[in-house]
Amino acid sequence: METNSVSKTYEKSEQIALFRNVYLWMSMALVITGLTSLVVADSPSILSAIFSNRFVFYVLLFGELGLVWYMSARINSLSFSTATLLFIFYSILNGVTLSVIFLIYTLSSIASTFFVTAGTFAVMCIYGYVTKKDLTSIGNLCFMALIGLIIATVVNLFWQNETLYWIVSYAGVLIFVGLTAYDTQKIKKLLLSEGTEVNEGTQKIALMGALNLYLDFINLFLYLLRLLGNRK
Repeated sequence: METNSVSKTYEKSEQIALFRNVYLWMSMALVITGLTSLVVADSPSILSAIFSNRFVFYVLLFGELGLVWYMSARINSLSFSTATLLFIFYSILNGVTLSVIFLIYTLSSIASTFFVTAGTFAVMCIYGYVTKKDLTSIGNLCFMALIGLIIATVVNLFWQNETLYWIVSYAGVLIFVGLTAYDTQKIKKLLLSEGTEVNEGTQKIALMGALNLYLDFINLFLYLLRLLGNRK
């Protein structure tokens, strides 16, 4: 009995360590993105080089998308160190493209929206981790809604309809709130299914989980900023 109790305690501590790594890597990526954005936003020459040339901006944008796709598709064949470096590189690229928000919104509204996002994100992560309800159906619904959101966003780039803009903004918040809870539960299930040993396989699952939650956080922040941010 005592041996079983010690074993369960060890397994639980290993699970906690793996899950803690998810949030450590996600936080690291957010810090890198934030610092990169501030540095770029403070450099008129870099801003001009990126945003005055559509080709450069679209190369960065599609480079980000390609990098996420590559990591997701090849994570099993990549070494953990390579995957970590790619995640860091993606965080830097994302920081470069997100620097534009410092030109559009006031610094105080960016900061306040960040804290609102952090609070909302934390609540949904806790819910996703502790709930006994299977969130798979919610995750699938949010994913289908996300496809519609992307289509509506592209359409509105040409249509420039203010009503659709606000619909997309509110829908984006709801979708990424739901995805945050779903992804948290999915990461927990994946880590449990792979066992409790901290090895390269479980570390890569934790890293990809961090990437998913990082994307949820960034998108939730951007949609909330559209609703709460004060433009310059």
